[in-house]
Parts: sequence; structure tokens; C-alpha cells
Amino acid sequence: MLPGPELTLLLWIFSCISSLSVASSASRKCDEALATPLSHAAFTSSSVYSGGYGAGYAKLNRRGGAGGWSPVDADRYQWLQVDLGTRKQVTSIATQGRYSSSDWTTQYRLLYSDTGRNWRPYLQDGNIWAFSGNSNSESVVRHDLQHAVIARYVRIIPLEWSQEGRIGLRVEIYGCSYWSDVISFDGQGVISYRFKMKKMKILKDVISLKFRTTASDGVLIHGEGQQGDYISLELKRSKLLLMINLGSNQYGSILGHTSVTSGSLLDDDHWHAVIIERYRRNVNFTLDRHTQHFRTNGEFDHLDLDYEISFGGMPVSAKPSSGGRENFVGCMEGITYNGDNITNLVKRKKRNLTFSCSETQSFPVFFNATSFLHLPGLQDSDTLSVSLSFRTWNPSGLLLYTALADGVVEVGLTEGKVTVYINVTQKKNTRSGLNDGQWHSVYLHALENYAMLTIDGDEASTVRTVIPIQIRTGGQYYFGGTYRDGLLQSYFLRTNTPPAQRSFQGCMQLIHVDDQLADLPAVEKGNTGTFENVSLDMCAIIDRCVPNHCEHGGRCSQTWDTFSCSCNGTGYTGSTCHTSVYEQSCEEYKHLGKTSGTYWIDPDGSGPVSPFKVNCNMTEDMVWTTVRNNLSPQTPVSGSDLEGKAVLKLNYNMSTEQVTAITSSAQYCEQHVAYACRMSRLLNTPEGSPFTWWVGRANERHHYWGGSGPGIQKCACGIERNCTDPKYYCNCDADQTEDSGLLVYKDHLPVTQVVVGDTGRSGSEAKLTVGPLRCQGDGQFGNYWNAASFNTPASYLHFPTFQGDTSADISFYFKTSSSYGVFLENLGNADFIRLELKAAAVVSFSFDVGNGLVELTVRSSTPLNDDQWHRVVAERNVKEAVLQLDGQYKEVRPAPPQGHTRLELYSQLYVGASGGQRGFLGCIRALKMNGVTLDLEERATVTPGVKPGCSGHCTSYGQHCRNGGKCMEKYNGYSCDCTLTAYDGPFCTEDVGGFFESGTLVRYDFLPEGGLPAMANVKSLSPLLPMEGNLTQEELVFSFSTSNAPSILVYISSRTQDYLAVVLRHNGTLQIRYRLGGLREPYTIDLDHRNMANGQPHHVNISRQERNIRLDGQLLSNSELLLCVFFFFFNARVCYLFFLSETGQIDPVLIEKYNTPGFVGCLSRVQFNNVAPLKAALRSGIVAPVTTHGILVESNCGVRRSSSQPIYCAGPLMFLKDLFLMMSFVLAGIIAVVIFTILCTLVFLVRHMFRHKGSYHTNEAKGAESADCADAAIIVNDPAFTETIDESKKEWFI
Repeated sequence: MLPGPELTLLLWIFSCISSLSVASSASRKCDEALATPLSHAAFTSSSVYSGGYGAGYAKLNRRGGAGGWSPVDADRYQWLQVDLGTRKQVTSIATQGRYSSSDWTTQYRLLYSDTGRNWRPYLQDGNIWAFSGNSNSESVVRHDLQHAVIARYVRIIPLEWSQEGRIGLRVEIYGCSYWSDVISFDGQGVISYRFKMKKMKILKDVISLKFRTTASDGVLIHGEGQQGDYISLELKRSKLLLMINLGSNQYGSILGHTSVTSGSLLDDDHWHAVIIERYRRNVNFTLDRHTQHFRTNGEFDHLDLDYEISFGGMPVSAKPSSGGRENFVGCMEGITYNGDNITNLVKRKKRNLTFSCSETQSFPVFFNATSFLHLPGLQDSDTLSVSLSFRTWNPSGLLLYTALADGVVEVGLTEGKVTVYINVTQKKNTRSGLNDGQWHSVYLHALENYAMLTIDGDEASTVRTVIPIQIRTGGQYYFGGTYRDGLLQSYFLRTNTPPAQRSFQGCMQLIHVDDQLADLPAVEKGNTGTFENVSLDMCAIIDRCVPNHCEHGGRCSQTWDTFSCSCNGTGYTGSTCHTSVYEQSCEEYKHLGKTSGTYWIDPDGSGPVSPFKVNCNMTEDMVWTTVRNNLSPQTPVSGSDLEGKAVLKLNYNMSTEQVTAITSSAQYCEQHVAYACRMSRLLNTPEGSPFTWWVGRANERHHYWGGSGPGIQKCACGIERNCTDPKYYCNCDADQTEDSGLLVYKDHLPVTQVVVGDTGRSGSEAKLTVGPLRCQGDGQFGNYWNAASFNTPASYLHFPTFQGDTSADISFYFKTSSSYGVFLENLGNADFIRLELKAAAVVSFSFDVGNGLVELTVRSSTPLNDDQWHRVVAERNVKEAVLQLDGQYKEVRPAPPQGHTRLELYSQLYVGASGGQRGFLGCIRALKMNGVTLDLEERATVTPGVKPGCSGHCTSYGQHCRNGGKCMEKYNGYSCDCTLTAYDGPFCTEDVGGFFESGTLVRYDFLPEGGLPAMANVKSLSPLLPMEGNLTQEELVFSFSTSNAPSILVYISSRTQDYLAVVLRHNGTLQIRYRLGGLREPYTIDLDHRNMANGQPHHVNISRQERNIRLDGQLLSNSELLLCVFFFFFNARVCYLFFLSETGQIDPVLIEKYNTPGFVGCLSRVQFNNVAPLKAALRSGIVAPVTTHGILVESNCGVRRSSSQPIYCAGPLMFLKDLFLMMSFVLAGIIAVVIFTILCTLVFLVRHMFRHKGSYHTNEAKGAESADCADAAIIVNDPAFTETIDESKKEWFI
């Protein structure tokens, strides 16, 4: 041991001693036979069947004695042990059965130890591993260990054996020699490694060591500098905590402290290996082969240490602020620091140290679900005194049971608390959370009428109680459980513990009965006490949350057998929080039918970058992703640092990695910057050093401004050569007004900081604007639409090997007309992963990670070879495998509780045909592997039999184009053409509407058959404009909201006296007025008696087909129009909404009752057949014969489809039906005679009327001279005007 608390060993750097004692054995192959050269005495066992079956005969391929080892009993308490003489590195193990017999071992466990005590089971894939053994007596089964172990003693525990005989075993152990200097620490002294110079500025560090301890806390490494830098490695609650600080500045704005935790249960008195590798801010922290990669906080790269670095505790020279931490108690070996072997240097100094590791005095007991340990104690004693230490993950379990002369005493865990029952009626609880895997001590002391319970030696938390009983011990104590089912049942009935948790699962040690330490080695030999299904001298507790398989910040919790992940608040889902619940881009939200707004996105899917909020603008064909910063527009630049510069930092409320994920995957990015100045120069052009610069994504300075590019020290005016002063390249360099423009080099974006330098002159003034970061383009490869077409069964694409060791997700879209084919496949030596179409309606996901074939299948209710897009999602992790089809068909398969978990692949990933199997025929799109999109199109361009892209998107996605929008095929997707609808937006779902003031109108003219209308102020005409024609059916759709009545909502006129009008009456109810085919009076339909002038949005849909009129799908009339021979709507010409402006004969009722003062309110979704007049008036890009009078402000009016009850007709339908029946008998004979004559006459009259060129008459209104046109003058001044028919025009008015 290190003598004395003040001992410090000063070790000077010897540059010639770098790593001379390290690597010579590493170059040799570690595969020597270690057991065969040993003597018989090196082999021991639990028992021997007879003399010739001794352990010494258990050497591989030997036939001496009875040809191997066999024990007396065939049960799981038997073992064969090999003493290798010294510590060895063990890499493989091989077994045989007993020679020429029916005795062999089919399954076994491997334990190892340095001392023959405190055994440790071999772990693999997070479980106590069970090796497969032999199936006969002669064949050799060898297993290469997944990771080598260092041990002197190896013990084999048979678990299963031959059904034809008994346990039989011969064995060989392979490995090589191992040597390392060991130093023992007693918690008093430390080793200080003093540097050659007083101060070391270190850019790169490599530190390694192994440690072994039973203490849960203690400092292993510590070094610090006067400037605040430090590095420290210590145990905290049996976990390893690494703390590094490469420096914080004096203002506190840069904080360099970084801490990372690794491991668990490290106080198990077994060796644990640590490696710390640092280069600048990048650190690899490895504990027992599990590596964490991280970057330190702050902006500094060097570790500045003063004088020394210490091992085993805090040095005497440590700062007072570093105090209060315990030194390490235990053993270390193989300590190296930057190539120097510290343990070797200490040994060469011949210090009075202990270069060995003392043997532990603890004797742990390992309990499973069916275990108990029975120990004797004093009988008929008036004092009960029992103590023990335990560790477990289970919240409930029986720790101790003993019967008294009158009653019982039970100590157990309930919901993580220690609960004591004395004489059945008395109950006491302690603090909770004792199922945390740490060692906890329990001490119960009971006397007559008094009991005391202490946890973890904390006297302050001791529970004391007065009990009105006398203590008379029964002398029998059961730990962990009891074979007396009735007594055990009574305990669990009172505690309401589920049956699966009845017995204790965990470890116990330091068991004291009647204040005497239990002699557990004597129990193992059968000299005292009894036990069942326990493992003595071993604690095999496993922390299933280390390493944490819960990804993306998921919280891991565990019981003895398994773990679970809570994904709440992480943005991920699944059994291991692997799958993102958000889409990867705004583009994907668009194609799900979403509209513009704020969304969470996760650009790398299941990758390490966490999801974040962005604004998605979907109003254009290309979707814009927008990220805003905290800098207000026109922010005044004030203040300066010591160098006279003002620094403005921008915060985007997301990490650098998140912003980079947007810019790196986008096709184009931009950010607007503006510098408004008054005597404040910008770039100091043409040849000066820039006064102002901005810092971008890579923390680099940039000396160009908006409108310019990298390496060009100019502003936009300098590029365009239009600066106010041509001698300068920026306006502000000439003390002018402003320089602004777009920064578009996306690898530099976003702007994170702007440094302004010229604000110190008298009268200087500057204001800075940095707009949001805006990016567009779907991913690096056009992720959502990246596709390939496989044209032959033998065609395939190949990619690098898929890396999905413990967690993998695969998703893609496919469409095909074939009934089977392999989607993708990746192979290993034995492992593989495959997705395929197995039948016309069946998709299969199969894999093997070493436990045998696992296949999941989902069956669709409809065929999948329908040439429509279908989506497949597959995931495999250590908990389960999942296959999902089209978001509705799903199979989940739990992983086996024990077995292999790592998927080891070596071949390339093949998409399509592989290994002679029939490949896939069809299209695959958006193939993602662990969140990364594979560029199918790029590979397809250079691969025979595969073509980039895939056509036919509208067949699957055309339904996203709503409200009559037309799906248009594109090379990389589709778009919705909303031209012939009253809607806008990417899916024709956004309302187009406007707010009308009194007198506002929109006029739409149909083109006459003979040519274009002669109109002023009409927009350019489209070749797709509707022409005149006789209508046998029409549909009118619109939405409105108003608080005023009466008013005319819609008026559609024609060349004849036919018209359609929708009006709001004085009481706010709706009326439809129709005149068709020469009716003397218009037919009116009164709708409901609700007041629709209530300011709420209402939706109206009127359709007519010949004689049938429907409103919102309800049939209003199928008889009244039969009174007319004609049911044509002759030549639709004009439609007025909200106010009439006709010049000809018009229904006087409309003018007198409903046209004053005109409509005031909102109108949207206006469409008559395939014409959207209001949209044409509001959209400058639409060419149409439309004019607007008055003030029209665009608004969607908050329109929604009415959720109110349907509007029903209140017209006189029954009267008209009776009239029709009566007249039909009278006219039947007459019609048969004259119908031909009437039809001919009418045809002649109609043709004559349409060709007639009539004169244009109007009543001149007051104020006509100031109106835009005669129509406007009539509208404004004379609501009772009349009109003659202008046969050259068809019009819509809104």
C-alpha cells in the first residue's frame, strides 16, 4: 500500500521510455493451447463420479482414465475448474464429450476469476452467455470469444447434457500469456506524474488504465491548470465520470466544462479497462470496449496543465475548489499517459508500494427467481439481529423470512422500499429507490417491545418502533425466498406483489445472523445451511441500460430480465426510440397533403440529429424551409469591444448540426442581409481591409456582402456596377444609404455573427438586418422522389455494406405489376437481411443475427401488383423486429430474451436481384437505410437494366389534387394544376376570396362565338377561355359571409331572358330564382328560414341537369321545369354577384327588392362550371376577360364547409306536381300532332335571334361622366335601371 497520507511520487518524463513493454505480445496470434500442458492438479471439480472420471482426465482428445470428467450428480450445481497458473488472456474454448460414451454436455456457461473467488460470468450481447456444446462424445465444438478475458481460473458450468447418459466433458482453453504491473491504492496516497516543464499545452492525449475496486466512489485521474483547464476521471455511484475543460474565457461567455458518464456496477471487484483519446476537442471515451464519441464544449483546443497529473486521487497541490472528493481504493494496472508506462516507472523507482492486488473478503450470493438460502441462527433468543447488503433492479422481492415463537418477521422490497413485518401486524417502511442496482445495507435489530431498522448505515434515517410483543427467535433464517410455500404466500398476499416477483432477484453479501458473519464457503461445501438455485461466490447482476439501447435521449428503466424505453418528449417512437415521429423535410409534409405552416422536421430520420421546428412555405411549386433568427430588422449597431468593433450574434434556436442538416440537404439556400449606414463604411472597398465581416456555418469570416459571392469583396451594387459612387464597390463605403442583397452560397450559411467596425466616427450610424435562412429543394438527392426502374429480373443496384449492427430501419415505396421479387438483400458469413415481395399480396422481412432464421410477413387485403405506390417500413433492434405495409398492415416479433443481437454483414447491399434469386420488376422510390436516402438515380444512370426515375405518380397521388385540380406528371413527382378551379395551393385546397365593399363588382365576359369582346381594361386572354353555348346543365359553387341584407349574391344572365340569381332577402334567408326556356315568371326556391346574414361563413352548391335542380346534393325539383318544352339555359352571358349592372331587360323584383345598397362582406370559392371569375380577378398571373370596379381586398373569409344541418327547399312543389298531372292528360293528344311543327318553328326563331344585330340602349345615369364605364355609372346611381340585350357579350359580375 502507499504509506502515509502525504506521500507523493514525483515521476519525471523519460522520453526514451515510450511503450517498450507494450506491443511485443500483441503482434503474436493469441491462440495457444493453455489447458493441455497443465498437470492433473490444475483441474478440479465439484465432484467425481469415480476414480477414472476425475477432472484431470478432462483434456481435449485425451483417452486416459474413463476418457473424461463426469460428476456424481447430474444437476446444474456441478462444475469443472482449470487453474492456468498465472493470469492469461483467454480467446477461445473447445469441448468434447467423454471418450466413447453417451456422456456429453450440450450447453454450458463460462466463469472466470483471478483468485478462484468472486467469479464473473462471461457476458455477450448484454446477457450471461450460454455456449452450445456437443451432440456426441467425439466431435469438437470450438467457440471464439467475442471479446477476450483476462483470468487465471476458468470454470465451466454444465447447463444441459446428454439425455442418453450423464454429464461428460473434455476441454481445451486457447489464449496467450498476459503480464502487467499492478499497483494497490488504499485511499491515502496518490501517484503524481510531474512534467518536465511547469506548464504543458497539450493538443493530443492518450490515457489508458485498468482498475478494480469494491468502492463506489473515488478519483482515478486528476490534472488541472492555473487557467481553469482540467481533466478528471472518477467513480460516482459505481459509474465512471469523465470531466474535461479546455478553457473558459474571463467573461464567462465561453464555458468549456464537459462531462460524460459511462458504465455501471463498476464496484464489482472485477477489472475494467479505460482508454481516453483526445485530439483537440474530439474525444473517444472507451470503457470495456464500449466507446463514446463527443466534442468538448467551448472553442479551445489545448489542455493547459500545470506541473503534474495524478493517479489514484487528488494531489496535495490541487486547488481548494477541487476538494471534497474521495481518493481511489482498489487496484490499477497498465497505467499509460501519452506513451509513458506509469506503472513501470513507479516500479523502477523501487518505491515502498504493493505491486499486487489483495483478495476480496466478500462472498456474494446470486439469487434468481426460484432461489433461497437457508442459514441457522440462535434459537429461543430474546434478541433478533440480522444484517445484509443487497443490490437489485426489481422493485419487489423477499429479502429475509424467519419464524418467531409467536409470529414471523419478514423483510422485503416493495416498490423500491424496504418493508418490515413483525408479528404480521406491524409494518414499517424506509426510503424508496433502493432498486437502483447499488449496494444497500439493511440492519434489523429487534428486542422485546422494540425494533430498529437502519438502511445504508444512516443513523439519521433509522426507523424505530415500539411493538407490544416478546421476541423469541426460531433459529431458522431464509434469504431471497423460502421453500415453505404457505409462509411465502402469506407475505405476498399482504404486499400485493405480482407472482412473477415473489422471490428476490439480485445479489446479497456480508450476511450476518446474530451479529456473526455467515460462513458461506462452508454452506457451499455443504457443512452448514442449505440453498437452492443460487450461485455462490458470484454476483452476476447485469445493467441492461448500460450501454443504453434507448436512442435519442429515451429513458431506460429495467427489471432483472429486461429493459424498457420511455420515448416521451423525444420526438421518436418504437421499443428503443429509434424511429422519428416527424417527416424529414417540408417537401414530405407537402405530399402528405399539408399546407403552409410550422412543422417539426427530422432531416436525418433515425440519425443522431434531433428534430426541430421550421416554417414550411408550400404556396409555390418548390417548397421553402425557413429558419428565423433573433435579430430584429433594422437593429441599431451600438457598443464595441476592446478593439472598437461591435459584435452582433444571431441565435436560430437550434444547434449547428440541425442548421447544417437543412443547408446540406437543400438544393438552394438564401439569406437576405442589409446594412443601412450613415458615415459607417462596410467593406472598405476597393482595396482596404474590411471594416465589417460576417461569420458563417464553419465559424469562418467572410468579406463579401449580399448580392456578391465568396472571394469577391464587393456588395450587390459592385457586382451590378450601379453603386452611387462608381469608385467604390459598396454604397456604404462612400458613406451612402444602404447595401443589401441575398447571400446564396449555402455552404457558408447561415449567418451566425456580424462584426461591425466603422461606427466610432462622429455622426456614425448603422442598422443591420439579417433575414431568415430560406432553403428549398428536397434533400441531397431529391429524397422523396429519388427512384429507379428495374426492367429485367436480373437487374440490380449495389451499395456499400449496410451498417445496422444492433439497430436498423429500412423504408421505401414500390410499385409493380409482378407478383414476386427481391427488393434488397445484404449478406454476412451466416447473418443476412432481406426484404422481398413473396406473393401478389405478401411482403416478407427476413434476417438472421446468429439465432436462426426470423421471418416476418404481412398480407394486404388487396393485390400489391396493381402498379400503385405502396410503402414498406422494416425495423430491427435488440428488443423486436417490425414490418409494416402501407401504414396499416403490421407484424411485430419480440427478440429472444437471450441470444445474439449484432447483425454482422460483409457483402455489398444489393437492391434488386441478388445471389441468383429473381429480382424485382418495377419501381423503387425513396429508399432509406437508417434515415439516409440512397441515391438510386445516380447508380441507375451507370447500371444496365435499371433506369433512373419512374413515371406514373398520378395514379397513386392524383387524389391529393382536390376540388377539381388536375394531376400533372413530372419527372421527379407530380403537381396539381388548379387553373380551372376556384382554389390555389399545391393541392388546390386554399380558398381564393375577397372582401367586397358597397358597390364593388367583378365582371367576367364569356367569349362570343364570333370573336373577342371589345372591352377596355381587360386582362390578356387565354386560349382556354370558355365560349358561349346553350347549357342543359350547370353548377354554381360559392361561399359567403355577411351581416347585411338584402343583397344579390349571384346573377348570371344570358342572351335571352334566361337567368339564375341567388339573393339574400330582407330577413337574411336565401332564395334561388331561375328563369329557363321562356317561363313567364321566374321560378323561386325559398331555402330554410335561417338568417344567413349572421357574419358566419356559408357554403352554397347549386347544380342543374335539365329539369333537376339540386342544392348541396339535395334534389329541390324534378317536376316544375317539365311545364316548359325548353330546358336549355340559352347562351350564358353575364353573372353579377352582390350588385347588378345589366343593360337590358331584367327582372324588376331583383332591382327593387335586393339591389340596394349592395353586398358588403366576403365571397370565396366562386366557380360556375369551369370558370373561376373571382380567382381570375385576384390573380395577376391568370389571363381572362375580367374587370373589377370598386375596392376588392383578397381574403379567404375564414370559410369552412358548413357543419350545420342541410338547407331544405320551401317551394310549392306539390302544387306544381298536381298541375302537371292534370295538364298532361289534356295536352297528350295535342303534343303528338303539333310537336314536330313547334320544334321546327322554334329552331328557326332561335337561329334568327342569335344572328340578329340589335342596337345598344341605356338610360344615362347621373355621374356617368365620372364613372369608369356606363355599367359602373348605372350601378352607383340607379338601382332600378333597365337593360337591352347586348348580343356581343357574355359576362360574370362579382
